[in-house]
Amino acid sequence: MAEFEPVLTANIHKPDSHTLPVYEASGGYQAIRKVLGEMSPVQVVDLVKASGLRGRGGAGFPCGLKWSFLPQNHPGPFYMCINADESEPGTFNNRILMEQDPHQVIEGIMIGCYATKATTAYLYLRYEYPTAYRRLQQAIDECYAKGYLGDNCFGKGFSLNIYMHRGAAAYICGEETGLIESLEGKRAWPRIKPPFPAIEGAFKKPTVVNNIETLACVPHIVNRGVDWFKSMGIPADPNNPRDPGSYGPKLYCISGHIEKPGCYEMPLGVTCRELVERYGGGVWKGRKGKAAIPGGISMGLLAESEWDTKLDFAGPGKAGCLGLGTAAVVVLDETVSMVDFLHNSCRFFAHESCGQCTPCREGTSWSERILYRIKQGKGRLKDLDLLQTIGDSIGIMPGTTICGLADGAAWPIKNALKKFRGEFEDYIKRTNPNGWANAQPVEALEVIGLGAH
Repeated sequence: MAEFEPVLTANIHKPDSHTLPVYEASGGYQAIRKVLGEMSPVQVVDLVKASGLRGRGGAGFPCGLKWSFLPQNHPGPFYMCINADESEPGTFNNRILMEQDPHQVIEGIMIGCYATKATTAYLYLRYEYPTAYRRLQQAIDECYAKGYLGDNCFGKGFSLNIYMHRGAAAYICGEETGLIESLEGKRAWPRIKPPFPAIEGAFKKPTVVNNIETLACVPHIVNRGVDWFKSMGIPADPNNPRDPGSYGPKLYCISGHIEKPGCYEMPLGVTCRELVERYGGGVWKGRKGKAAIPGGISMGLLAESEWDTKLDFAGPGKAGCLGLGTAAVVVLDETVSMVDFLHNSCRFFAHESCGQCTPCREGTSWSERILYRIKQGKGRLKDLDLLQTIGDSIGIMPGTTICGLADGAAWPIKNALKKFRGEFEDYIKRTNPNGWANAQPVEALEVIGLGAH
């Protein structure tokens, strides 16, 4: 891959990179000045739409298209909610931006709000990010002091207020309507759609929900143009009308059994193997790789033989994963038990399910209980078929749940069983030599922390 100029992380190693003087010395807040002085909201929407910018929060929905869904003749007010509730395991790219370059994020929020006619923005931040909270609040305060926020921003007649809102550590709040429910002070149960947030969102008003990294890309699109943004990444597949392409820079997290864990910026489309070997320094301790989570645990697994998969919005799906997700790669070396991996995965999603939808509530809970029983040496080969049935029966894609949490819970199950089934069968036979072939119903074990079942 040719070398390229980092833009999202260009400032993070500078002393006091989180402060307004350092950001402005690097050209900060010139994009919003250009937008307010030269462009209409519609022109900004069209610019972002033409760039092909897709949401970096997981779903990859085209950002400009999302903005265009807002009703044109609505009296308002319009709201923008910024999803900074970074709860996907292995993900920390938003944290890097919020802690080290918060003004870049705020400038992106300003441009997004101008484009969508929002005069109020709520920045929903996960509670476990105290440094990010302090840095963002300091940056917001600096902007108010300079007249960049509030009434008549930059003296251009545009008004915007940004409010911080700290979440209570719930994974479900990463879903946009769950976030809105929490913001309104209610239990974070995702809403049935339609209506979508663009029509009826926060406080029943038109609302756009965007991710931190998505908005951080916007000032660079304004400053450098559409051609620059589309010069990076993977073009749209002409044979697939549902593939709008994967353009622009991306922050890739890499962690787990790797020599150099960290957050690396590069164009969309780097392969998993290049990320592991070139940027991550290879699998640690001289061991071999066994698998990698391509974009957060909800995306499933890439076996080591699949590490040449491109990490763009389309690549992981071609290898049987749910998608790119947050581009947070977690490496598993050859010593990792896939039984342990899947048990931890199921335990996480059982804990984080909001319980509103029966297939998700019961499916995540029972998959955890089955894996717990397998780990206790009471597994049966039939359990693998039961897990497969659960994986195939929960989620938006089978049409059984309101939000995508169940899909995220199902994909690790389906990937692990498909790509490592022999290991599961061997584990069950070794640990339950007298009962592995039993096909009759068995009594569930007590799962520590959940009580008797």
